Amino acid sequence: MSAKAEPWQKAEIAGPKKALLIMKPEVVVAMVKRAKRPLLIVGHQAAEEYSDEVKMIDYAIRLSKTGGIPLVATAHMIREFTKRGFQPTSWMSAMDIGSRLRDPEWKGIDGAGPHDLAMFMGLPYYMDFVIMAGLKHFSENLKTISLNRFYNPHASWSFPNLSAKDWNDGFEVIIKKLGEK
Repeated sequence: MSAKAEPWQKAEIAGPKKALLIMKPEVVVAMVKRAKRPLLIVGHQAAEEYSDEVKMIDYAIRLSKTGGIPLVATAHMIREFTKRGFQPTSWMSAMDIGSRLRDPEWKGIDGAGPHDLAMFMGLPYYMDFVIMAGLKHFSENLKTISLNRFYNPHASWSFPNLSAKDWNDGFEVIIKKLGEK
């Protein structure tokens, strides 16, 4: 993996606090295993082709099942998941879940308490950028991970700008290692 930590969207200024780079996929595995209440948020771009090998939605399903991570489908993704025989934990708009994660009174997707780790994938970059900026500045005790191919400086952790092959290889490692006990 290359170590390019530049926002994919040019002319975006993130401020002095920027995402730490995920140079090894094992970082994601460690954060998920350490989290008490992780959450995976999946946007509509997950149903689009990311490479010749796989769609992002397939990785989302495998990640949710392997890691036991509740999954929130945004946009029209509920239909895409059910077509694959997978039932997400919940459905809501991306902006709504971003707002709820920021709310210290929200008891989480299942009512059992606030989430301490939110992972985002498949949202348009500009939307991901804005949601994570809000979470970075206004959420308490929430770590965020951008699982998209492009560096997002507002996340707590983000992949650098990756090729589709490097991104696929990273996800295979994450899912394999999450399955290990």
